[in-house]
Amino acid sequence: MPETTVSAPPARVPVGVPPRTGLWTAYTTLLRWTTAQIGAMLPLFVVVQTLLAAGIIVGFGFLVPDIDTPAARFLSTGAPTVLLMVIGLVMVPQGVAQARTSGTFAYQRALPVPRPLLLLSDLTVWLVVALPGVPVAVVVAQLRYGLRYTFDWPLLVAASVLAAATAAVVGYAIAVLLPPLPAQLATQVLVFFVMLFSPVTFPESQLPEWFQAVHDVLPFRPAADLIRAGLLSDGYDASPQDLAVLLAWCALGAVISVRALVRRA
Repeated sequence: MPETTVSAPPARVPVGVPPRTGLWTAYTTLLRWTTAQIGAMLPLFVVVQTLLAAGIIVGFGFLVPDIDTPAARFLSTGAPTVLLMVIGLVMVPQGVAQARTSGTFAYQRALPVPRPLLLLSDLTVWLVVALPGVPVAVVVAQLRYGLRYTFDWPLLVAASVLAAATAAVVGYAIAVLLPPLPAQLATQVLVFFVMLFSPVTFPESQLPEWFQAVHDVLPFRPAADLIRAGLLSDGYDASPQDLAVLLAWCALGAVISVRALVRRA
């Protein structure tokens, strides 16, 4: 029998992103892919945000007998931050954990695209999912307490986007650093901490001084104060220190996420 030579089949690029594609094409392709995966759930997310906003604004209000206007204003203007943190610190890690469990995450990382684009496309979609929480909370607060807002639109938009991006990138960093189950448990604890132990829906003065100092370097209170200044510009001012803290956490989360994406196989 004549000797035959079997040659290995040529390596194939995974379906979805063409080889040697440009950055913009790769980004838009990944963006369409991520949108297709989460798009059907968008109405559900809006419903969840509405129920959560009602739970925070109305439910927490029941805990304060005869709630006065200042307390109602503080509670209502802190609710958007809680909604953004829930999306970033819970929904994002759960989405990444599900992708890792199903093998989608590993498949995406095998695509011939720069891995930071995986993070960028995910964050873009999650920002679109999270940002409706701000107007939802505003509407619920107006219906419940009849509040009048004095919007600083540039500040409100910038603070909302930065807060949502910070929460999402920190959640993503946790999800890529930890195994799926511990990552989900850690993010659940974080949201519990934000809702009950962070001066987001109540004044910072109600905490011990040492705990106030802790929150000066965490992103939750600065995010709430910046958004509050955008909603009630006549009563609150934006702080450069709060902006610096949020930017630092956003950059830290992005660096950790990108390093994990690049280094891990």
